[in-house]
Amino acid sequence: MNDVHPLFHRCTVTLVLVGWSLIALPVRAQVYEEVFDFTQLEERSPQAPLVLGSDGAFYGTAEKGGANDLGTVFRITRAGVRTTLVSFNDSNGNAPVAALVQGNDGAFYGTTPRGGSGFGTVFRMTTNGTAEGTTLTTLVTFTSSGSSNRGSYPRAALVQGSDGAFYGTTTQGGANDAGTIFRIATNGTSLGTVLTTLVEFTGNGASNKGSAPHAALVQGSDDAFYGTTSGGATNGYGTVFRMTTNGTQAGTTLTTLLEFTNNGASNKGWLAYAPLVQGSDGAFYGTTRQGGTNEGGTLFRMTTDGTPAGTTLTTLIDFGAGFPSKGRLPSAGLLEDSEGVFYTAVSGGGANGVGTILRMTTDGTVAGTTATVLVEFTANGSSNKGAFPLGAVVKGTDGAFYGTTASGGAGGSGTAFRMTTEGTPATTTLSTLVEFGSGATSKGRSP
Repeated sequence: MNDVHPLFHRCTVTLVLVGWSLIALPVRAQVYEEVFDFTQLEERSPQAPLVLGSDGAFYGTAEKGGANDLGTVFRITRAGVRTTLVSFNDSNGNAPVAALVQGNDGAFYGTTPRGGSGFGTVFRMTTNGTAEGTTLTTLVTFTSSGSSNRGSYPRAALVQGSDGAFYGTTTQGGANDAGTIFRIATNGTSLGTVLTTLVEFTGNGASNKGSAPHAALVQGSDDAFYGTTSGGATNGYGTVFRMTTNGTQAGTTLTTLLEFTNNGASNKGWLAYAPLVQGSDGAFYGTTRQGGTNEGGTLFRMTTDGTPAGTTLTTLIDFGAGFPSKGRLPSAGLLEDSEGVFYTAVSGGGANGVGTILRMTTDGTVAGTTATVLVEFTANGSSNKGAFPLGAVVKGTDGAFYGTTASGGAGGSGTAFRMTTEGTPATTTLSTLVEFGSGATSKGRSP
C-alpha cells in the first residue's frame, strides 16, 4: 500500500498533522504575516504545525528539500530568520510530515514515515539553534511486522505522556497491516530506547477496530489517550477511540467510542487526519477532511463518559453545506484561546480555493456556533500568500498566531506566516515570514 498521505490523491499539491493539545491563549488583534516561502533543495512543502520552543523560536519539518532533497528540520525566529538544522539522508529518516514535540529534557522528538529500514523512524534532536550545534539520534527504525519495533509509515507527532514516555501511531504495519499504537521509553540513545506495541488495529475486527491512524494522540484530563483512525470499522470511514494503558500490551484496552458514517444521519465525517483537542468545557473537538455534505469535511464536538453509549458527536460545521466560502477539506486541528474561542486552518475553499483561517465560537450546538473567516489565502497574491494550510496554528509568546502552508508563495513550495487579530477580518493582518523554495539552497520545501 502506498504510504503517501491521501490528501495527495485528492488535491493537486505535493503535500499531518499533527497533534496538538488544547491550550489557553489570549485573543489579540489579528495580523496575518507570511513568514516563509519554500524550493528545490531549500525547505519546501511543510505539512506540519510549527512548535514553539522553550527559546521562543519556532521549530518545524519540511517534507522535501535539504542537502539530499529528503526533507529537513528547521528553526524560525519571530523575525523570520530561518536555519536548516537537519537534512535527512534516508538512513536517519526521510520525508518528515509530522510536528515535533519538545520533551521534558528540552530535546525535540519526531517521526519520519520513510527511511531507516524503509518503514520510517523515530528521532531525537538536540540543538543550540545552529546546524553545527545540532545532533540527531535515530531512536527507532520500524520493521512493519517484525519481532520488534512493529509498525510502518508513522505520520503523526508524538505526545509525551504523564509517565514521561512518548506515545505515537503508525499508519500501517502490525499484525493486520492496519497500523499500530506504540509507547517509547528512552534515555536519549538508540540502545537505551524500548518500543512497546500497545495496539495493533484490525480494520473491522472484533476488537481494536479501525485502520490507518494519521493523527497524534491526546491525553485527556482522565489520563486516558484519545485518537482517531482514518479508515476501518463497519463503514470503512474510521473511528474515534479511547485507550487506557499501564505501558504494556496486556494492560492496554482500546474502546471504540464512535464510527464515522461519511454523510449518515449521525457521526458524519471521514478521514480524520487531525488530532483531537480537549476544550476547556471538557469536550473533544476535531475535524474530518472528507464526509458530510458534498464530501466537504466537518468540524465536530464530542462528549463522552468513556463508553460508546455515553458518547455523542455533534457536527458543528458541515463544510459542504453552506460553508464552502469558509473553507473545505480541513486537515488541521483546532486551537482554543483563554476566552474559549477556537482557531483553525482549512486546507481548501475560500474565495481563491486554496484555504482559509477560521475563528469559531460555540456553545456546543449547531445553532450556537459562529465561524468567521479571518484570512483567505491567495497562493502568491499581493497579500495573504500561501496555499493549502495542513497544520494547526500555534500561539507565540507575543500573542500572535504562527503557521505554515504546504504550497504557494513565490517559490510555490509553501510559506510560514504570522497573524494578528482582534477577531474580525478587518482587524486581522497576515505577514509572510518565509517563502520556501524561493531561491535559497539547502533549506527544504513542503513544510
